[in-house]
Amino acid sequence: MTQTISTIPADRKRAFRLAGALIGLTVTLGACQHTTDDSLAYVNAPEDYRQRHPIAVTEADRSIVVFVGRGRGGLTAEQRAAVMGMARDWMREGTGAVSIDVPADTPNARAAQDSLREIQATFAGAGVPPHGILVRKYHPDDPRHMAAIRVNYPKISAVAGPCGIWPEDLGPSIHNKSYIENKSYYNFGCANQRNLAAMVADPSDLVQPRAETAAYAPRRNTAFEKYRKGTTTATTYPESDKAKLSDTGK
Repeated sequence: MTQTISTIPADRKRAFRLAGALIGLTVTLGACQHTTDDSLAYVNAPEDYRQRHPIAVTEADRSIVVFVGRGRGGLTAEQRAAVMGMARDWMREGTGAVSIDVPADTPNARAAQDSLREIQATFAGAGVPPHGILVRKYHPDDPRHMAAIRVNYPKISAVAGPCGIWPEDLGPSIHNKSYIENKSYYNFGCANQRNLAAMVADPSDLVQPRAETAAYAPRRNTAFEKYRKGTTTATTYPESDKAKLSDTGK
């Protein structure tokens, strides 16, 4: 029985060992030198949270969904109130046409048409012109979901964020710049800015003050007449003394 032994030259073995060492060194350096886009953004981020998470005034959609069953058309009392409220808001803040997406070729398509006519009548009763309403038909992607009427229109909106970006650890570490320099972390103030943007009634108030409204002339004339006669201009409320519990402070 003859046994064949394969031999590898010594120079080739050294080449394999050198290649393995280089691969291991590359992996080690890659693990130590880990840099993300978030950490780079944190380095260049302003210290003031209002500049780090600014509130932007942009155009966004306001929308409602009107669910329609297959056996009943028209709107319920809650749906009618939602559509009426949306129509009034469009008169005040709308920046484009009202888009109404109506399902087609669905089990509730006929009932949706009845609801559509009531929606259009509600918008017309609120003062929305007919050319300000755009009706479109759509086919649902998933037949298992109930096809609903979607009503939306564009408006000026204030937005901030996104929040939840944590490029640095919050704990004590030599690699944590905010901890070493006693500065606010990157996500600080983002939720406050986002909530403020969501609660503001008119986004333009964040950019410029409103113009002054006309003075209430009847009340102003009454105060001037009292001042001319030399009497006090303060308003008296006789019923306020009925709920008084003590005269302390007089």
